[in-house]
Amino acid sequence: MKELYNTNEAADEAVISLEGVAFGYDPEHPILHDITLSVPRGQWVSIVGPNGCGKSTLVKLLNALLPKSAGEIMISGQRLEEDTIGSIREGIGMVFQNPDNQFIGATVEEDILFGLEGQCLTYEEMDVRLKQYTEKLGISGLLSKHPGELSGGQKQRVAIASILAMKPGIVIFDEASSMLDEGSRNELLHILQGLRNEGYTILMITHDADEILASDRVLVLHGGSVAADLKPEELFLDHELLAKCHLREPYPWQLARELRRLGIEADVPASEKELIETLWPYNYSK
Repeated sequence: MKELYNTNEAADEAVISLEGVAFGYDPEHPILHDITLSVPRGQWVSIVGPNGCGKSTLVKLLNALLPKSAGEIMISGQRLEEDTIGSIREGIGMVFQNPDNQFIGATVEEDILFGLEGQCLTYEEMDVRLKQYTEKLGISGLLSKHPGELSGGQKQRVAIASILAMKPGIVIFDEASSMLDEGSRNELLHILQGLRNEGYTILMITHDADEILASDRVLVLHGGSVAADLKPEELFLDHELLAKCHLREPYPWQLARELRRLGIEADVPASEKELIETLWPYNYSK
């Protein structure tokens, strides 16, 4: 297997590059048009926008799950063409909104090994990866479990372990947290931060403010094209753009804004902890 991820390569190398890319089932009414962007290796990018703006369509173009109508797509230096689809797909892992749709095996162990068997790895290598990634995701004790016995958060961890065990350099999360409770979302956020620290390139379609704020960069899709390409903090300061995306600020930001309205000095916090430290001097007991 050719691994697209290489820790020795320059961090700012463009691992994903699109030039004038378009897609549409009907050429007269394209869903996406003139998409031009690049993503450096190791960057965590949030993709946001209103429902139906083409977010899922965009990421499916990257490994030819959908065929582009026009333009050029480059993945780690390879032009996406008929004869490169196989090698490019080996380097891109996708975690979908509903992890139930990704289960193949009757147990967690079978599910993770399924992808490794498809790579024709040796039994020894498969065993090493099985142990490595189940420990990494905290699911070693679930190997004999049927997927139906797992919680939503556990299922998502299994789906992520199955993808990471195949060692892609790019991991795409298509609204992977939308069906999770708050605790499971926090777990997923922690996993994502770990992946970024390891140098993975992450694309995440999301509506979650905390996930967006944790990323390095935000691509805003609107009207079939890239409406904005900016930092998370810049997005949350642009209320017109937030309204277009049907997004709200992170809770600490909302609270800080309301406090300022009440005359309490509170800057936009970098974290919830920072907001608590700002409020602490106002705490008193009668």
